[in-house]
Amino acid sequence: MPHPDGPDAFATAVVDWYHANRRDLPWRRDGFTPWGTLVSEFMLQQTPVARVIPRLEEWLTRWPTPADLAAVPPGEAVRAWQSLGYPRRALWLHAAAVAITERHGGVVPDDVEALLALPGIGDYTARAVAVFAYGAHHPVVDTNVRRVIARAVDGQGEPGPPSSRRDLAAMTALLPHDRPAAAAFNAGMMELGAIVCVARSPRCDDCPLAATCAWRAAGYPAYAGPRKAVQKKYEGSDRQVRGRILAELRGSHIPVTPAELEDVWPDAEQRDRALRGLVADGLAVAEGDGYTLP
Repeated sequence: MPHPDGPDAFATAVVDWYHANRRDLPWRRDGFTPWGTLVSEFMLQQTPVARVIPRLEEWLTRWPTPADLAAVPPGEAVRAWQSLGYPRRALWLHAAAVAITERHGGVVPDDVEALLALPGIGDYTARAVAVFAYGAHHPVVDTNVRRVIARAVDGQGEPGPPSSRRDLAAMTALLPHDRPAAAAFNAGMMELGAIVCVARSPRCDDCPLAATCAWRAAGYPAYAGPRKAVQKKYEGSDRQVRGRILAELRGSHIPVTPAELEDVWPDAEQRDRALRGLVADGLAVAEGDGYTLP
């Protein structure tokens, strides 16, 4: 469904709201480096902003350039990742730093295709870095953007399962032609979904799109479309066991023995399965009689 006042009015409302209401976040400040933007995008994947900010500042103080990170073993990246979750992202970020140092002279590339060729970087991260670090003109779509479009444009309470082709086309239709405005619009849509058009209890009275929101105009109908798969609960899962083992490895600079790992989790079969998975993913390495970070 097209926006009743056209894409220009839609974008202007979001951009004006963003400039007046955006949060003061490190990656939005003048002088923040493209490397900092790349690191922040890795850290922000499925991790709340409040947990990312202190870890990001520590990381950039210790490794202010890709070459600085590339110069240390990948295990140091995993150790510094700490509680951010999905620790394979730390390995991928280290591998990306090595590639940037070797292929691009230590400078984060500004081109989406070059960014996509780096380890661990998918379409969203490549577009986000190109847009937010370099001002390139591309649509950037995350979960928050998809929710705002689903409600304000399509009149649905929730977005359906992700579709890169469909989601990017929907955002492209709304994107201003002016590059600075397009970058602000991308950031504004994310911010709107993060703090106003939230999944539960949206703050519609504070929304710049309230007057033309298709979902609001329709009386907030319940979503009846297809849903994406729900992730299994964390408590008692192999993910929890992997996290416990990794915490033990992070806390030691010498190999941790299998006997020491027995105290980490009581179920031997699940513990061994989780350990094998960590080794297979490159997050743990067998060394002597025990295991260490890579």
